[in-house]
Amino acid sequence: MKKIINDPHDVVPEMVDGMTRSYPQYIEKIEGTEAVVRADKASMKDRVGIISGGGSGHEPTHAGFVGEGMLSAAVCGQVFTSPTPDQIYAAIKAVNQGKGVFMVVKNYSGDVMNFDMAKDLASMDNIPVKSIVVDDDIAVENSLYTQGRRGVAGTIFMHKILGAAAEQGSSLDEIEALAKKVLPNIKTIAVALSAATNPEVGKPGFILKEDEIEYGVGIHSEPGYRREKIKPSKELVDELIGKLNDEMHLDSSKKYACLINGMGATPLMEQYIFSNDVLNKLETFDIEPSFMKVGNYMTSIDMAGISLTLFEIQDDKWLDYLNYPVKTIAW
Repeated sequence: MKKIINDPHDVVPEMVDGMTRSYPQYIEKIEGTEAVVRADKASMKDRVGIISGGGSGHEPTHAGFVGEGMLSAAVCGQVFTSPTPDQIYAAIKAVNQGKGVFMVVKNYSGDVMNFDMAKDLASMDNIPVKSIVVDDDIAVENSLYTQGRRGVAGTIFMHKILGAAAEQGSSLDEIEALAKKVLPNIKTIAVALSAATNPEVGKPGFILKEDEIEYGVGIHSEPGYRREKIKPSKELVDELIGKLNDEMHLDSSKKYACLINGMGATPLMEQYIFSNDVLNKLETFDIEPSFMKVGNYMTSIDMAGISLTLFEIQDDKWLDYLNYPVKTIAW
């Protein structure tokens, strides 16, 4: 294992310190935790707080999306491990402005349990908290960390939409209703060329042969649904869009947003080749995305691979939220 680190056990606190010290205009650390909060606290006044979080190793998610127009705070657990309830509760208290707090939780058993426990702690202090559990990964129904579908890169669209709604003054109930409408329209699937190496483990989560790929892997190196010989980008796109079409029934009369997400070790050159093939394939459905992002948004440390998210935009207001300006490290 070759990584630019010091002690593998200090990766998360040193990363959080590095982020907050490098971008003090956007984020600051919540003392005694590995959680970060918006630096412009005055701008959060009279707004619902939006928080998210999970295990580290998916950067820039989640801390990179904390800032005006997006998340109010993010909680950084140990690598691929849920943050503790007390850290999540500290983030809830840090962003509560009297209008309540909304939590965006990825569907992993530890995250769901610990965010729920933090919600219970908040209720004892009369802080109203609501949440949504994101389960956008269509690859498998159950995996190593979860009952039901995993929460992956499509979570970023949820961050963006709810953050914009909160910034514009939506109430806690309105944000919950919005989240419930948005969730079933976000679908993601991935392909990996190699697995992630957790610094504390020191070896990859799985081994692929030099000429192998795996479809449907998760963001913690969880297994997917099929291994086979590597194929050209166009054929990878055919597979992934085929699966998304089976799920979503792509329709030229509808609007879609598209997120092409690098898993950590995939060069942007390859991501743009893949995006070109995605756009060509969508043209065969007579679809041109109304919104598009390409880059590293929800990574898996040093995994080589890519994920594709399509989001059916059922309300023009959702597109406005996607385009709403933000001030964050990574958007």
